Amino acid sequence: MADDFWHDERLLVDGKLVPARGGATFDNVNPATEQVIGVAADGTSEDMDEAIGAARRAFDATSWSSDVELRVRCVRQLREAFERHLEEIRATTVAEVGCPVALTHGPQLASPVAAIGWVADLLERYEWVTDLGVAEPFGQRSHRSVHREAVGVVGAITPWNFPHQINLAKVVPALAAGNTVVLKPAPDTPWSAAILGRLVAEETDIPPGVLNVVTSSSHGVGAQLSADPRVDLVSFTGSTATGRAVMTAGAATIKKLFLELGGKSAFIVLDDADLAAAAAGVAFQITAHAGQGCAITSRFVVPRQREHEAIEAVTSMLASFPYGDPTDPSNLMGPLIRAGQRDRVLGYIQKGKDEGATVALGGGRPAHLPSGFYVEPTVLTGVDRKATVAQEEIFGPVLVVIAHDGDQDAVDIANDSVYGLSGAVVSADVDRARSVAKRVRTGTIAVNGGGFYSPDVPFGGYRQSGIGREMGVAGFEEYLESKSVAEGGR
Repeated sequence: MADDFWHDERLLVDGKLVPARGGATFDNVNPATEQVIGVAADGTSEDMDEAIGAARRAFDATSWSSDVELRVRCVRQLREAFERHLEEIRATTVAEVGCPVALTHGPQLASPVAAIGWVADLLERYEWVTDLGVAEPFGQRSHRSVHREAVGVVGAITPWNFPHQINLAKVVPALAAGNTVVLKPAPDTPWSAAILGRLVAEETDIPPGVLNVVTSSSHGVGAQLSADPRVDLVSFTGSTATGRAVMTAGAATIKKLFLELGGKSAFIVLDDADLAAAAAGVAFQITAHAGQGCAITSRFVVPRQREHEAIEAVTSMLASFPYGDPTDPSNLMGPLIRAGQRDRVLGYIQKGKDEGATVALGGGRPAHLPSGFYVEPTVLTGVDRKATVAQEEIFGPVLVVIAHDGDQDAVDIANDSVYGLSGAVVSADVDRARSVAKRVRTGTIAVNGGGFYSPDVPFGGYRQSGIGREMGVAGFEEYLESKSVAEGGR
């Protein structure tokens, strides 16, 4: 039960940890056991309205946006607070998210906490003013400069798959840049956000109203952030369909938007590549957190003349892949987040079969795991590049194998998508791999096993994978406006 996990069941509004209006709560379910582990505050539209008002006042009436020294101190305090409670948060994360405990030593917890320090370092050295020197436009001598300023109130709407990573990747740069923030997390992982609120309230000097956290079972409460004129920017990570709704709602007030949306990334194997290494790489991708990642390479694009060899290599790899109880360090894959997501993934597998694909491995619920929202690691072969399973984001441990007829055909297959978030290419010839990578229209791509996940690397996509970049200097600057100043007589 909840007493076993370090968490919080309150909202953070205007500097106070408070229950939702009327004391409403909703259940938090462990996806590995299907058992309720506790409750979270079920915030209402009135709670969200109050949180937005608090953020607006904190931005307009305090020195938060102008006091860089205070912001540096507070950001560093937040990292220290997380580190003090890291082991307690780790156990809570595994129970709430269903992620393997091994991943909490990387992108599910430890890496995003470490990245807080990178943001603090950037804030200390960031140049807020760029001097453009003197010019005489229209004969008027002017000294020009460009000033960077906070956008204002940021509404952050986050998903459930990597909650600490995405919550911190939005909240920390936004706060560091001088904004105030209202965070609305996914209903599936409310404690990850509530923990952030508790640490801010109890263990940092962040002033009241600067960060507000509203957990809720209702997606409509989060939608208020997109429509409210007091919110200046909405930073959203989630599905492309919901991203369109965020854009539509924000259009009335011409909000700035950051959207990190879906993906259907291709892992391209060229004909000279080491297939065993490629199979190991794509197998890890498709099973890490049960394939619940927007940037995973779920299309295995292999040379037609080596297709059988590639299928044999990846199915052999996945057949021995350890998965199950996420608290067991030997398991590298846990459950899907909820029953509806499990059923959605199984529906896609059936759709693939209906459209002519063959299930080379898996395809159903594992018999040895009667409890929990598990799906077997699954490989679909004989997949046409236009098939539903080759075009739509499944968000589960399902790999589709597509044959290509040469380098340019592989590029064409990779680019035959409404998405453009990530990808990979492997070849014995690095120049050849680079040439392919250059032609793939994605925001990130790995060449010969390279890793792009890092706090200093911008992350985001082309086309319907989103707008803008998260992390890196580019991600920090998403939360800034540029003001050009011209002084006469100088």
